[in-house]
Amino acid sequence: MEKHKAEFSIAATEDITDAVCPLTFVRAKAALEELEAGDVLALRMNDGEPVQNVPRSVKEEGHKILKLTDNADGTYTLFVRKTGE
Repeated sequence: MEKHKAEFSIAATEDITDAVCPLTFVRAKAALEELEAGDVLALRMNDGEPVQNVPRSVKEEGHKILKLTDNADGTYTLFVRKTGE
């Protein structure tokens, strides 16, 4: 994860690889609610439905998707900047 430090500072990390839809988004939303506006959340999730649905849902909530990284182990990390309420 060190390579991301130069791009943006990560305020929190949430691993939702043990959750299935729709709980993946519920957990992502809960993690974002804990942060201040402008903070970045690193969200680790499984390939498949979570990668298709969570970024879309987070964007619909008004947050900014910064990057989606393939971890090459069947998981992805989504970097989200929380926007103001």
